Amino acid sequence: MTARSATPQAYARRALLILGLGAGAAVVALAIRRPRANGHPTDAPVIAAASDLNFALTEVAAAFTADTGQEVTLSFGSTGNFAAQIRQGAPFELFMAADQRFIADLNREGFTRDAGDLYAEGRIVLIAPHGSVLRADGMMDDLAAQLKAGRITRFAIANPEHAPYGLRAEEALRHRGLWDQVQPHLVLGENVSQAAQFALSGDAEGGIIACSLALGPEAQSQGQFALIPRDWHEPLLQRMALLRNAGPVAEAFYAYMKTPKAREIMKKFGFAPPDED
Repeated sequence: MTARSATPQAYARRALLILGLGAGAAVVALAIRRPRANGHPTDAPVIAAASDLNFALTEVAAAFTADTGQEVTLSFGSTGNFAAQIRQGAPFELFMAADQRFIADLNREGFTRDAGDLYAEGRIVLIAPHGSVLRADGMMDDLAAQLKAGRITRFAIANPEHAPYGLRAEEALRHRGLWDQVQPHLVLGENVSQAAQFALSGDAEGGIIACSLALGPEAQSQGQFALIPRDWHEPLLQRMALLRNAGPVAEAFYAYMKTPKAREIMKKFGFAPPDED
């Protein structure tokens, strides 16, 4: 792969300010024990969640706490990186992957209790910041035109090597016949949240990110986006599974994800429930 990596520190620091996601969305920051207001710590199970869930799952977790009085700690990042950390003994209790194949592999290897459940299907969008030469259209006609004219210098996607949304972006670009042209201009995010930050930083003409992140309030104020046809890439079937050390609070949150309230929140951020077309 000849893609350009998004490594300059100044560029990354600027990008992390976009969307209000912060560095915690791009790297794993575990907070297993959190102090309550009275100073007594509480053990909140740590949930490893694909970064496309940043807005949706934060809202679901708040509803879960309001309804049950129980708390969870959310850690957002790349599905592939989380899978590797789970194999190395990371103390997660629930894994919510952006691609169900990672859950299947972990289940075969004995790291999860069972095969888990589908919780959503994700979608990808082409996004462009306001003022970009690139117009966001799902068929990527303008991206093709701007690449031909030499006006695309940086285009952001998540790293396809370990991020499912990056792999689906690559598949969509290949389907449209643009992969070879765009590849020299790629800026790779560690996960799709970081790719969104890069795409809207003003230093890139745009990118391909999760619809759920494009529907976040900051992204909507920063740029425009359009859905990419779902048949241009393999489906983003997202599966969750309890890990072998999961406790009762993680079990309760797992069950809560299947409730109508949780599913309505997920739909608000562009996720299709697994039982809907």
